[in-house]
Amino acid sequence: MTARFNNKVAVVTGAAQGIGRRVVERMLAEGGRVAAVDRAEIVHELTTLPGAAERLLTLAADLERNADAERVMAATAERFGRLDILVNNVGGTIWAKPFEHYREHEIEAEVRRSLFPTLWCCHAALPYMLQQGGGAIVNVSSIATRGVNRVPYGAAKGGVNALTACLAFENAERGIRVNATAPGGTEAPPRRIPRNTEQPTSQEKAWYQQIVDQTVQSSLMKRYGTIDEQAGAILFLASDEASYITGVTLPVGGGDLG
Repeated sequence: MTARFNNKVAVVTGAAQGIGRRVVERMLAEGGRVAAVDRAEIVHELTTLPGAAERLLTLAADLERNADAERVMAATAERFGRLDILVNNVGGTIWAKPFEHYREHEIEAEVRRSLFPTLWCCHAALPYMLQQGGGAIVNVSSIATRGVNRVPYGAAKGGVNALTACLAFENAERGIRVNATAPGGTEAPPRRIPRNTEQPTSQEKAWYQQIVDQTVQSSLMKRYGTIDEQAGAILFLASDEASYITGVTLPVGGGDLG
């Protein structure tokens, strides 16, 4: 392991499981101090990771609410004295079906889940980064901005891409880099806390299978990626190795550009 994150303080959201947890694990392994945030209480299980006693803060927060995003950044600065890196990893498809089958509250929920946590956290983190004269933000978007059966989610992630480009433009000369990754299909352990607790019907299972088939077909490598393949791209953009990169959304989908 390198020490890319020595003397760096990072906030990682959506950190309890999946890609977010792996980013936390690898940042700690590379010397970083990390605030791991999730609305699931299982985020506190990360306190058993190597290095956690001295360099990890776990926080439960609902980042669909601006007040919780502000609380997270304040708690991080209070514990570690600064904020160098923000990884916005909250989001994910809740329902999967053709757009005409979505109900009004489902469309609103998809956008709240996959756009607003990134907006709120960027807004809450910027004052700390501006005060210290620099920082790096990595937003986790999706190649589903071109895909089937996820129009509200794709629209929300398209918003993340636009936010990334505009925020980078606005803050490059102030020392803050803003980039995004756009993950493709990713093999991960079953979610311990599912995004959707409803039991899918046979039709809904068929619609989800269409997503899987399209994702594999669109990938030049014809496979899903691994959690480490996704985390590696995030960590690169968060590190000083990417010091001359900003305003970029990097597809991580085996050749699928989204």
